[in-house]
Amino acid sequence: MNIASPITLAAVAVMAPLATFLIIGLIAPLRRSGKPAAWVGILGATTSTVAAALLVVDGRSDILIADWLGAGGKFFASIGFQVDGISASMLLVVSLVAWCVQVFSLGYMSDETPAGLGRYYTWHSLFLFSMNGLVMSPNALQLFLCWELVGLASYLLIGFYFRKPSAGRAAVKAFWITKLADIGLGAGLVALYVLTAKASPDGLGSFDWSPQVAQAIGTGGATVVAGLFFVAVMGKSAQFPLHIWLPDAMEGPTPVSALLHAATMVAAGVYLVVRAYPLFQAAPDVLLFMTYLGAWTAIFAAVIATVQTDIKKVLAYSTCSQLGYMVSGLGAGSLFGGYFHLFTHAGFKALLFLGAGALIHAVHSNELTDMGGLWRKMKLSGTAFILGALALAGVPGLAGFFSKDTILEALHASGQTVPWLMLLLAAGLTAFYMTRVVALALFGKPGHHTEHAHEAPASMLIPVLLLAVTAVGAGYMGGPLAKMVGAEYAFHWSMTGIIATSLGLLGIAAGWAIYGARIVTAEQLAVFAPIGNFIRASAVDRSAAWVYRNAMLGLGSGIAWFDRYVVDGVMNLTAWLAMSGGQQLRTFQSGRAGDYVYAVLVGVVLLVAAGLWNA
Repeated sequence: MNIASPITLAAVAVMAPLATFLIIGLIAPLRRSGKPAAWVGILGATTSTVAAALLVVDGRSDILIADWLGAGGKFFASIGFQVDGISASMLLVVSLVAWCVQVFSLGYMSDETPAGLGRYYTWHSLFLFSMNGLVMSPNALQLFLCWELVGLASYLLIGFYFRKPSAGRAAVKAFWITKLADIGLGAGLVALYVLTAKASPDGLGSFDWSPQVAQAIGTGGATVVAGLFFVAVMGKSAQFPLHIWLPDAMEGPTPVSALLHAATMVAAGVYLVVRAYPLFQAAPDVLLFMTYLGAWTAIFAAVIATVQTDIKKVLAYSTCSQLGYMVSGLGAGSLFGGYFHLFTHAGFKALLFLGAGALIHAVHSNELTDMGGLWRKMKLSGTAFILGALALAGVPGLAGFFSKDTILEALHASGQTVPWLMLLLAAGLTAFYMTRVVALALFGKPGHHTEHAHEAPASMLIPVLLLAVTAVGAGYMGGPLAKMVGAEYAFHWSMTGIIATSLGLLGIAAGWAIYGARIVTAEQLAVFAPIGNFIRASAVDRSAAWVYRNAMLGLGSGIAWFDRYVVDGVMNLTAWLAMSGGQQLRTFQSGRAGDYVYAVLVGVVLLVAAGLWNA
């Protein structure tokens, strides 16, 4: 096989982190060594990134399918690699972000014990293998297997500080909410197989997501499958009301937040929609639901982000909001718009999380009020963070501007006025809350936490500066990316873009006036304190907790009672009857030959008497 073939490069990108996971995980002395284990993990991420970059440059498409599950010489499931513009570009995004996070972690996790650092990079390698396998999946079944591995790796990384109760709770919460949603993906797979089996001459189903499959199962079948798939998307990509796990997941190390919840893991749901888009296109009702739910998630999460005081929580809710943009764009029929924003968002949101990590590392606090005045001591990190904030706010010329505008144009063209207005308002709120973060953290009043702050070390600074380049340049990749996904793209300034930009600039001006220039006094802001407290209280989270404690735990207790006293009772009664009957029958089995002779004679006499009676 040609070593430069697309399939070879794809296999290298997927298998390199699997190899480092096995090496670090199975060789105990290496795993406990700390930085040597870290360098092994970084080697795997580097290999994946180089292979993915070569795959993108190569530009060829290819597919490798191997029969997997079947009977009687007929196979109904396969595994392999699907290389095309979508998977190649996403593979590069995932691998590059993972590499930046792993290098950044060398400095950020420098105080971690050697054994802890080895464990950290073991889980990182498992995550990267799982995510790369998901990206290269040629069908929904293989994607589902890697999807579940991603969930496992996320659980392990979120709960990395397992001795911290809040981290343990956050890991369990993330795991169970996403697993609850994953029931939809599992049921969707079953429905897909059954529907395709009915439409197949040989009676064998398929897990394919091609246009031919969508045509074969019809609108009704596609609606069932796409609807079930989207339930899983709601959990993984944190759509309302299943978004509640994402802010809590910030209990993990900050680099984990950048890896899992800014660029890759949460994007897996959006990627599933992109990959299975022929099925979604055949289900217009599902697309309409996605359009409205995504828009609602975008504005809902943006409102909550405006009152958060923890810098990571602001970015977490921002991620929910931007994922809502992607889902709404896909629902409006813009495959390229949703994927383009996924592509650009990966870079500038990873930049924001790692930039926040540099600020947190300097002051040892997540609170915005503890970070005041950091601009004077961390100009490089601060500049990069501001650049990421401006890209997220959609400032013209930066990455977020181009991809957001594409989604807004798609909604306007589709005639979906209400979601369009909601996303425009969310754009203004995004600019407002990111200006608030910049004003408080970098230019606010210095406190005792900032006295000994200093610029981040090179291992942290290099990935941040590299991602800052993507926050600018990724937006100009729209044309090549459109060709890779089979779409057309040519940026043009429209009324929608003018309105969105104006709202963004207005949000920046309002945020700076309140929190930077402090034109509005604290006493005047106090009038809005009750509103802020109400928003911060997160009624959705409390409602979910109430349902869990009062409904789900109550249902579980009822099922446990039924199992203990009804199911076990029936089984215990059956066993008691068998034992009692056996005890009674034992009296007839004495083991003495004379008893048996007497029994035979009695039986003969009874038979003769019965015969005479009947005669």
